[in-house]
Amino acid sequence: MTTVRALKIGDEQALESFLAQHVETTMFLRGNLRQAGIEDRGERYQGSYAAAFENGRVVSAAAHYWSGMLVVEAPRALAEVVSCAVSVSGRSVQGILGSWSQLVEARRSLGLACWPTRLDSREELYAIDLGALRVPTALADGSVRCRLPHASELDLLAGWAAAYGMEALEERDGQELRASSRARVEASQTEGRHWLLEAAGRPVAYTAFNAVLPDCVQVGGVFTPPELRGRGYARCAVAGSLIAARQAGALRSVLFTGEENRAAQAAYRALGYERVGDYGIVTFESPEES
Repeated sequence: MTTVRALKIGDEQALESFLAQHVETTMFLRGNLRQAGIEDRGERYQGSYAAAFENGRVVSAAAHYWSGMLVVEAPRALAEVVSCAVSVSGRSVQGILGSWSQLVEARRSLGLACWPTRLDSREELYAIDLGALRVPTALADGSVRCRLPHASELDLLAGWAAAYGMEALEERDGQELRASSRARVEASQTEGRHWLLEAAGRPVAYTAFNAVLPDCVQVGGVFTPPELRGRGYARCAVAGSLIAARQAGALRSVLFTGEENRAAQAAYRALGYERVGDYGIVTFESPEES
């Protein structure tokens, strides 16, 4: 018999045991759970979790987060699990993340299959064992340097984060995007989970981890200003961040990138990433925008 319910304090280990069986597709779920716990007070990284149980074990899960994003790892009872998470959170669904087939099913089950989207992207999922990382020559010989940003550089990085949001996530420029971009880089600065690449003392590229576990990190938000592209800077920035993660004890990294983004795919493969599956991200228009 399969039962579905909202999760509460005391369910963390059961949930983690299930998620750990799906490392590449559950970094957001596991990272946020570790960062903010299982209670939902609407704070950053928090969400309402729901799961399906069989014989006392979690066999499917979903979480509806503070940001409105619904994240799914539900090979069974998907419709019931996502409905429970959304019902408990009381939030509107701003978007969905998960393996592509589950994302499509979750969208359909919530009645959002025809809802207007801002972004609807099938992504390629990549992973690497960090011991196999291939370090670019420019980073290895010191021609470029990857480091944690200085506080004085956050304005620059907030602008880059907003530009990334418009280019990669189809977000609209405006006060809301600028504010959320600033908040994101400030959080990354506090948590030590973003990096700046400099060449000849000049900032040239940026990367961050959007989910972090002791043994695995997920790369996201990689950005090079358009005028500086084609020089391998993004690849060096990602490699530098992975070296730092490896030194801190991480053994593995995952990331996802759009099916049509051939340049990014080539850069990640050059570092040693290998494709391990697919992923997906959809974000919805708000009613007033649709």
